[in-house]
Amino acid sequence: MNTSSKIKITFILPSLRAGGAERVMSYIAQSLDRNKFSASLLIVGFEKDAVFDVKNIDIKYLNKNRVLHAFFPITGYLQKRKPQIVVSAITHLNIMMGIQSILFPQIKFVGREVSVWSVLSKIEKSNRNFPNFLPKFGYKQLDKIICQSIDMANDIGSKYNLQENELIIINNPISEKFQIKSKITSNSVKQFITVGSLSKRKGHIRLLNVLSKYLEPFKYTLIGDGDEFTTIMEHVKKLGLTDKINHIPFTKNIADYLKASDVFLQGSYVEGFPNALLESCAVGTPVIAFKAPGGIDEIIQEGINGYIALDEADFLIKLNTISTKHWDPLKVRDSVYKKYNKNKIVNQYEELFQSLNC
Repeated sequence: MNTSSKIKITFILPSLRAGGAERVMSYIAQSLDRNKFSASLLIVGFEKDAVFDVKNIDIKYLNKNRVLHAFFPITGYLQKRKPQIVVSAITHLNIMMGIQSILFPQIKFVGREVSVWSVLSKIEKSNRNFPNFLPKFGYKQLDKIICQSIDMANDIGSKYNLQENELIIINNPISEKFQIKSKITSNSVKQFITVGSLSKRKGHIRLLNVLSKYLEPFKYTLIGDGDEFTTIMEHVKKLGLTDKINHIPFTKNIADYLKASDVFLQGSYVEGFPNALLESCAVGTPVIAFKAPGGIDEIIQEGINGYIALDEADFLIKLNTISTKHWDPLKVRDSVYKKYNKNKIVNQYEELFQSLNC
């Protein structure tokens, strides 16, 4: 297929800092069939902040510290590149691209949603203040909104009065980095792990509360950074867990840490679609998560790849159960790989883009 017959797609992200949306969208952009698609990445932020490796794709950094400051540079980029489809992610950028769509009626605009906002807004106060009408107006201009989970689709549809045909559910893919562990993990000192931003929504405090009541020897690896770091570490000290915690702000070797662990612990009050939980299952490490909206119940199969806990007391019971049960890494991996493997998810994106270009 010659270049002129390929579908030109531009993926726009606020940055390539550590984050699920940044990682998944840059991964999808690089994974599209190059015989059918000509993809490019436009990053609002700075190259110096990028933590993800992006290869074999045209990428441009606007070097702006706020999405709002990038409005006219984005307009200029789209005028010059002339893509047929533009894909954005994260609410404030999606709103802006909805407004940009008015200037480019010939381009199809797709927004990727990242959370269940009706729940998240009760846990964390947003530092972005939009006029009340603007989010709904911006989202209504988009040609399609990608939701990562059923919960997210129901939430965003209700919030902005969107029709079913305006939404599409596409889950996140498992990348090639997350291969099954070579042997069954059986540590004499149990190795627990959590991966995610240190924010209120991730529920680290209630995980620590549970661990303070766990009576067997353990080590807990906590990977991630964020605004709640000080609060979390003070709680670690208060509970007398300092010697059991290994905090790693950021690493590109998450798969290795997941493989070396016995159980992945998730404390989240709300998710979009929990990448780290999915990736833990992908390497064969079982999981426990609190019951919460955002795809958790789509991933976890009770007793097959882990458990869902109703509260802290139930979580402790599940932790004692999961720690003594024999888990077959292959069965844990198969439970998610058949649904979320790269080829299946990328194909869903490709089918969406082809349908928009008809």
